[in-house]
Parts: sequence; structure tokens; C-alpha cells
Amino acid sequence: MLKNIQFKKIINIKNYQDREWFIILTLAAFFLWFIDLGTVALRDWDEGYYATVSQDMFHRNSWLYPTYQGQPFLLKPPLLFWLIHLSYSLFGVSEWTSRLPSAFLAACGVPLLYLISRELLMNRSAAIFSAGVYLTLLPVIRLGRLAMLDGMINTFLLFAILSLLKGKKSPVWLMGIGIGLGLITLTKGILVLALGATLFVFIILDGRWKVLLNPYLWIGFVLGFIPVFLWYGLQIQHYGETFIQVHFQSQSFDRLSTAVEGNTGPIWFYLIDLLKYSCPWFFFFVPGFYLAVRNHQQSWAKLGLIGSILYFGTVSLMTTKLPWYLMPFYIFFALITGAYLDHLYYYPKKYPRLILYLLCLCGIVTLGGVIYFTFFEPKFSLILITLTISITFILTAIQFWNNQANFIPTLIIGIYLTLTFLMISPLWLWELNEAFPVKPVAQFIKQSTPSDTIIYTSFAYSRTSLDFYSDRHILAVDHSKLEELKQKPNYFLLDKENLDKLALTDYQILEKGEGFVLILSNPR
Repeated sequence: MLKNIQFKKIINIKNYQDREWFIILTLAAFFLWFIDLGTVALRDWDEGYYATVSQDMFHRNSWLYPTYQGQPFLLKPPLLFWLIHLSYSLFGVSEWTSRLPSAFLAACGVPLLYLISRELLMNRSAAIFSAGVYLTLLPVIRLGRLAMLDGMINTFLLFAILSLLKGKKSPVWLMGIGIGLGLITLTKGILVLALGATLFVFIILDGRWKVLLNPYLWIGFVLGFIPVFLWYGLQIQHYGETFIQVHFQSQSFDRLSTAVEGNTGPIWFYLIDLLKYSCPWFFFFVPGFYLAVRNHQQSWAKLGLIGSILYFGTVSLMTTKLPWYLMPFYIFFALITGAYLDHLYYYPKKYPRLILYLLCLCGIVTLGGVIYFTFFEPKFSLILITLTISITFILTAIQFWNNQANFIPTLIIGIYLTLTFLMISPLWLWELNEAFPVKPVAQFIKQSTPSDTIIYTSFAYSRTSLDFYSDRHILAVDHSKLEELKQKPNYFLLDKENLDKLALTDYQILEKGEGFVLILSNPR
């Protein structure tokens, strides 16, 4: 019976020209990246770090030498901090303004990928599908919305690739290669070596080596890297050997061979990450990779294969492993997946049964989620999200079974709607549930302690988001250190167990909340 079900075309691709598709994709990206962007708190680690450094820059007006709670911050280059500082200056300090620059730049990656696909002589439908896949990849959206570096990196890399491709007809575009790579360097330092090497290999293997002799290319490198050399020169002059050790050695080269802060995993770490977070597009990427191998003489296939193999191999061999290191790979993932979807769109033979079975399995699993969240753990946002994605998988599976190419827009639109519902709920930043709510604690710390104060806490780790909201440095220390510090006047944020263990005799309780007590030992 299901084989007889027919669906009208959702979108007729031929009805729109490149300009219209560029506008549609741009608006779709900005809507998804900006919807409810500032309604949840900043998360710990990178986002809290970068927002706190930017807040320091805003309060102290220290553009050249970033600081974290008044102390030199030597870990990352300054471009994101400069942009957030500008955002704070224009719109004030908030979660929304902290995320605004990185979200804006990350969203620009969607229309850029569309333009790149068209420059690679791909069909308009292939370009739409590639951009649509990139638009609906959960890691790309989620990490791109945060006040982090990785969404920006993708967009700068896409700009460099587009400049290379357009430079074939208009050489002045070649300047964009150096500018794009310079922006990557000013955002995340030596990552430019891996991404620049990928671009260089593509230039050679695609027979574009003559661009290396073009003066516009080198003018672009001069323009792109003058700010880089100036800033790095000033840091080395100001901090000397300390900057070199921290910025280059500890934060960059050490990550190749050692697990920084315990963040490591097996060589298949990122493969597991792909399986978890790129579903269902991973089902199409695998045969798409085979399609690219078969068409390896074509430019789109060369770029997809070189980028995916070189970059994925590089990050997999690194000892330090973090989910956001994989972000540039998703560019090549989307390009290859979009090409395979286009192959299915124009060659409607019998679609692969394995993909059909996987889509059916996803439909069954997500339908189970609907039932569970309806009857056993009722929560409207979870019901809405699982119901939307379940309907999407079921409709897609039916169309796929009937060899209807319309399954592609069904899947893209369905995932887009699901992600929209996810982004308007607090669930999109699930890491916030791993620890206590940070804003109430930060509020009473800020009200009860003087500025530029260090507060020592018994919590398991230092929370950068707590530093941002309290505008104080809250430092996690072990019990022996607490015993040492209690002998002098110090501020402590303690849970009840550690407060009892310290057996303080002279202290003042300043505030209580969220399972913590804020005290001052030995008040004068």
C-alpha cells in the first residue's frame, strides 16, 4: 500500500535562480543561528573563557594584550575577543552579544558553501543539497551558535576556497586566499597549517598550480598576515619566552602528542562522533565518498576527498581530542553528501535498500522517543522535537521506498524544523545540566564581594561561566589548600560538607544558595 503513496513536489528547484537560492539559504541560516540565541547561559570552558576575556577587554580597554580577570591570557589569538568587545560596545554585555559575532560569521558559511559548489561546476541541485546538509548538521549549528572559534574558522576557510575557485576567471579574487588564511591564524593560530596544507594539496592535484605564481595571491598573503605578524610580534616583545611556551607549545604543539587537560580518546573517537551527531546524513556520506572516488578527476571530488581524508586523518592522529576539532571536516562532508544526493535526484534507479532500512530504524527509534516522552517523562519540548523528527524519518522512508527524489527536500526541511524546535528550547545546550545553575550563584557572589577578588571554591573544577557572570575569579582548590587558606582573610564558596570539614572558628556567612555557602574567613 505504501508503494502507491505519491507526494507532490515540495520545492521545484528549477523555479529559482542562483540569486534566489543564495537569499533563501542565507535567510534560513541566519534564522536558525540567531533564534533564541541569548536565552540560555554561557557554558563552561571555551565559551566562558572567551566571554570573560572579552569582558575584561571591554572594561579595561586592553585591545592588544588580552587578560582573564586581570591576568595575561596567552592561550588564543585575539580576533574573536575583538569582535565580542565590539559587540559589547554596541549592544551591552549579555549572552546574546557574546555569541553574536561568532554566530553571524558561522551562519555565513551556508551561502558560501552554495557558491563554492556552483563554482565547482556542480548542478544547482547539488549545490542546494550540499548547503542544505551543512545547514542541518547538528554540530555545525550548535557549535556555530556558541561564543567559540570553530564556526568562524569554517567560514574563513570557505571564503579562502571560494576565492581560489573564483580566481580562475578573475585573478583579483586570489587575494582572498591569503586574507582568509590570515583570519584563521588570527582566530586559532597554527590550525592554519593543517587547513592551508589541505588547500595547497588541492591546488596542486587539481592542476591550479599557476595561481602560486600570480601576484594577487601574494598581495593577499601580505594583507592577510600583516596583522598576524604585528600582533604576535607585540606579544613576544611584551611577554617574551612565556608567550612562546604557553601559546605555541602548551596550547598548540603539545596537543599533537599529549592529552591536554585529559581530553583524549582512541583513534576512532571522531568516527563515533560522526555516527552520533551527523545522522542521518552519514548514511548518504558513505556511498557519496565512494562516488567521489569514482569521479576523482572532477574538482568537487578532489576537494571533498582531499579535505576529508587529510583533515580527518590529522585530527584522528592527534592525542588531544575534542568534538569541535572536527568542525572543518563538515565542510567536505556536506560537499560529498550533497553530490551523492544529487546523484540520487537525477538517477532514480532503485535506491539502496540499506539506507532505506536505516531510515526506517531511525523512524522507529524516534517514534519510541515520542511514546516515552509522552507517557513516562512528559515534557512538551521533547515531545515536539521527537515527533517532528519521527514524522520526517517516516515520510522520508516512504518516499525513498517509492524511489521518489522528493525525499531529499522532505529530509532537509524536516531536520531544519526539528533543529528549530531544539534551538527554541534550552535543550540545545545540554552541557548546562552537568553542574549547578551558574547565574544565581554568580549574582550573590557579585553582590557580596568586592571587585577584583579571588574566591576559593570546594567545587570539583573552576567554572569559567561563573567567572564571567560574577566578574570575579572563582578558583577551585583541593581540601588541603582550603585548610591553608582559611588561616587568613579569604572568600570561600563551599558546599556544606567541606564547610563542616574545615571546622572554621572565625568566619562570616555572606550568602547561601544552590547548595553553597559564601563566607569570609577571619573577618577583620
